[in-house]
Amino acid sequence: MSTYFIGDIHGCYDQFYSLLEKVKFNDIKDEIWITGDLVGRGPKSLEVLKYVFSLKKKARLVLGNHDLNLLSIYFNIEKKSIEKEISELLNFSSLKFIIKKLKNTPLVQYDLNRKILMSHAGIFPKWTLKEIIKYSEEAQFKLSGKNFLKYLRYMKGDFPNVWSKNLNKYNRFRFIVNSFTRMRYCNINSELDFSYKDTPPHFNKNFLPWFSIKNKLDSDYSIFFGHWSSLKNTTTPENFFSLDTGCCWGRKLTILRWEDKKKFTIECNSLK
Repeated sequence: MSTYFIGDIHGCYDQFYSLLEKVKFNDIKDEIWITGDLVGRGPKSLEVLKYVFSLKKKARLVLGNHDLNLLSIYFNIEKKSIEKEISELLNFSSLKFIIKKLKNTPLVQYDLNRKILMSHAGIFPKWTLKEIIKYSEEAQFKLSGKNFLKYLRYMKGDFPNVWSKNLNKYNRFRFIVNSFTRMRYCNINSELDFSYKDTPPHFNKNFLPWFSIKNKLDSDYSIFFGHWSSLKNTTTPENFFSLDTGCCWGRKLTILRWEDKKKFTIECNSLK
């Protein structure tokens, strides 16, 4: 049995399947962890969704910001700038089942025995392990609950960008979701900046990549994340694994095998 971690797929089903063939992924014995953003930009989001959910417990995934955007579009909350690939999804009858699955997908996956954590964008530096798990479960409960539409309506926005346990329930939800799905830069006070998305360094020297800020986790935890394809060749700390290598932008799709930490890639030039 092998455990694989793969970066943002973004509807690039052909490349995804080819990469699984390259590593000889066995959907009976092996397990795959996916950093979110299954959909959007690429041409075959439905195929990706159907295949991933067909793997059942062999696939461990987290929600990315594009997956959350699909939920907002499906429930008629997001109505602006809907890309063609996503609007086409809405015509498939099987989407209802998939949406139900997405609503019940967490923002964090973890294995305490192997000391593994995975989220789409990263781990907020000020949160302890207990808080990371707690806040992920809190947001998942709201997204899967009967009042989920209220939370989806208040989900989008860049503020608050500073954490406080005294935030009202909607601001609290937005900050938690943003931290796990949109975070890139923050300062030593853990103020988040969502406006700058490019490769480090930030034009404001007070802001650093979130993984450069001292966190409250044991140093032997391995953190897997996607989201930030513009990191490119930026060096991360030894136990942080950035897996979004820009397949949807015509670069590469990357998968990592946990047992030997070996990375495998496939070119995505056909998407240019």
